[in-house]
Amino acid sequence: MAEPVTKIIAIDDDPTGSQTVHGCLLLTRWDVETLLEGLRDASPLFFVLSNTRGMDALSAARVTREICVNLRAALAQMAEAGAPVQPVVVSRSDSTLRGHYPVETDVIADELGPFDAHFLVPAFFEGGRFTRDGTHYLMVDGEPVPVHETEFARDSVFGFSTAFLPDYVEEKTGGRISAAEVERFSLADVRGVLEGRLIRLEGNRCCVVDAEEQADLDGFARQLLAVAGQGKRFLFRSAASLLTALADLPPQPVPAAKMAAFVRGGRPGVVLMGSHVGKSTRQLEHLLAETDAVGLEIDLERLDATDAAGPNRDQAQSAAVDPLVAELVTAVEAAIGEGRGAVLYTSRGERQFATKAERLAFGDRVADLLVKIGQALPADIGFLISKGGITSNDTLSKALALRTARVLGQVHAGCSVVRCPEDHPRFPNLPVVIFPGNVGGDDALTEVYQRLSSVGGHSA
Repeated sequence: MAEPVTKIIAIDDDPTGSQTVHGCLLLTRWDVETLLEGLRDASPLFFVLSNTRGMDALSAARVTREICVNLRAALAQMAEAGAPVQPVVVSRSDSTLRGHYPVETDVIADELGPFDAHFLVPAFFEGGRFTRDGTHYLMVDGEPVPVHETEFARDSVFGFSTAFLPDYVEEKTGGRISAAEVERFSLADVRGVLEGRLIRLEGNRCCVVDAEEQADLDGFARQLLAVAGQGKRFLFRSAASLLTALADLPPQPVPAAKMAAFVRGGRPGVVLMGSHVGKSTRQLEHLLAETDAVGLEIDLERLDATDAAGPNRDQAQSAAVDPLVAELVTAVEAAIGEGRGAVLYTSRGERQFATKAERLAFGDRVADLLVKIGQALPADIGFLISKGGITSNDTLSKALALRTARVLGQVHAGCSVVRCPEDHPRFPNLPVVIFPGNVGGDDALTEVYQRLSSVGGHSA
């Protein structure tokens, strides 16, 4: 039998984890045949887009388990066919510590374990997130701020009280893993020789990793993979920068400044914005102030009106949503007809709900609305920018109905570009930007929009 091929498999809780790599597949389905396509692909890694950050914990566990069960079957088929794969499994999540931890890593360990250790590596350097002395920081206006002091820690579903990762682990596991039990890898450790220490890890030991720059994780990843080659089994809960290190890819073939080459016919594009965090709102305001794009608010009050409909909610929602979609698409068509782009954005601000369940349910209704808008967009738009993780997942998997998509690269640090296939029934070869809600400065969305709106692929 052939020697196993190492494949990095990122189970991604939203579709933004590919924001530092290129040439790989994003899978929006996880049946065995689709997973086999990822395992057979020439790229050293692929992503399974679970979208679990938009679910409650029970649903996230169910979906993660389904992925793992099917992955185990796909790996068995590869081995039986004489093409064994050695998986390196990464539970990719948010670099500001939001997400279903430890729910997802627990399920992965149950289904694909046992593992000798799981590593928390939230650093995402392109987004200004790094870890020093066990504390995770976000750069804000040029200054490092512990993430528990940022708006992300106040998330109504995934809030947390500490940026010191051992304490974060204790908080999120409800004390099942105490802070004292968490093994820390300091900057000095990461920059040194680790083989002996890594080999001694066992019992799915929880480890947290410092990293201030990409070189830290590059060296760490080389040592991890070398030890894994000796039979040790590791699981990772990380943001995107660890994937850069594990995959060790060359520079992307088409540089960011040339990405306008993929825009169809040089035509205007559309921004579809679901993200409501403060950073996204500032980016929206900058875009509308600095370009001639037409701003079109998606009035969520019209969704609220369906809440009082009781058992007739579905019928009431359809009656409210369909005219709204038609109005917005007509306005987009008018903008495109004038040679201008359009920015469709949900009402700003995070709403308050009595329970997490109510918040998630409202989010589902908003997501359904955005999908309907995406499906109805004019077929001749030049490009699409999808702003927000959950919005982007639904855009790829539902609005565009893509089973797989290949990452062309990044148009801006942290913002991946994928392209619809040539035979897509509505949007052939449409370039789509996956723009996370929490990435970039106030001018980042404007830069991406102008870059794709430029002639000849040069930044505007």
